[in-house]
Amino acid sequence: MESAIDTHLRCPRTLSRRVSGDYAPPFPMFVARGDKALQQVVMAYFGVQYSEEGKRPQALAALGHIVESFGLADGPVRHDLTDHVDNQDHHNLMAVAYWADPAAYCRWLRSDDVRAWWESQERLTEGLGYFREVVAPRVEQLETLYAFTEDFPGIGGVMGQCSDEIEEHGYWGSMRDRIPLSQTDWLEAGSELTVVSGDPAKGGRVIVRGHDNIALIRSGQDWMAAGEAERALYFDEILPSLQDGMDFLRDNGDTLGCYSNRFVRSIDIDGNELDESYNIGHWRSLDALERWAESHPTHLRIFVTFFRVVTGLEKLRLYHEVSVADGKDQMFEYINCHPRTGMMRDAVVPAAV
Repeated sequence: MESAIDTHLRCPRTLSRRVSGDYAPPFPMFVARGDKALQQVVMAYFGVQYSEEGKRPQALAALGHIVESFGLADGPVRHDLTDHVDNQDHHNLMAVAYWADPAAYCRWLRSDDVRAWWESQERLTEGLGYFREVVAPRVEQLETLYAFTEDFPGIGGVMGQCSDEIEEHGYWGSMRDRIPLSQTDWLEAGSELTVVSGDPAKGGRVIVRGHDNIALIRSGQDWMAAGEAERALYFDEILPSLQDGMDFLRDNGDTLGCYSNRFVRSIDIDGNELDESYNIGHWRSLDALERWAESHPTHLRIFVTFFRVVTGLEKLRLYHEVSVADGKDQMFEYINCHPRTGMMRDAVVPAAV
């Protein structure tokens, strides 16, 4: 058994772990490992929003264009596609993309084809909404956790390697303990979300400035290879409490420090549903996420259910990735999205002068 924090990222702790040195976890879990050369990653969520079902073919075509642009020079290492309906009854298609090199991402973003499409006046007049929500955590600002050891989704697929069984899981606070920077930093939130361009209430183009240590969680469920018994376990036991928790955060998360919560279904390029789902949550801080996880009834039901079933899982794959990022390494941009989309809901609009 080993620490979740890779050897080259360990340092003398000034902040202690949440458990004693002789703690033994109740079941095996694993984390992704990256090469020492991996310094910083990019996690980018590109969205297409529409409110009328008749717009779906147009929205899927727009999503297809985004995915096609990933094939340009300096495109992402990997990506996946999702669909969900938010609590304003708007459909949201997303391409979720990962880069292992922020410089490559910047070259891709600033390339003529990508920049011209995003900045085109057509984006304002074609009857769709668009958003780009991007964070670029350093490797010491992120952690992963898997109940399996191969074919990692998300950032784990970028990192490419797997640990042995790890120590830091199965107790409250283990998420923080797996983040290397938590050895010496409380990872506290800074300032507020602020609208720096545009007005969410008026539509058009809006840019929101983030702040230090916004926490991003992706927590997933993959039943593609699961048999009937495990599918029944997921749909009958895991999903009901999970859905309740995700809906609560979607509708009431602002009271707890959750800026945005989306429970999404994976799709293929044609919009067909796949046997995978995951939650995407942006939180004001890791502390706010922890407080919900440790004390709120909606998460305690999820946690208890997971502990009851995890040792019997064979093909049902459960995982998560959590990161914090510096304010300068975040970008939140929206075009013609409804004003409760993503970070716009909680962003402060400066008073007119």
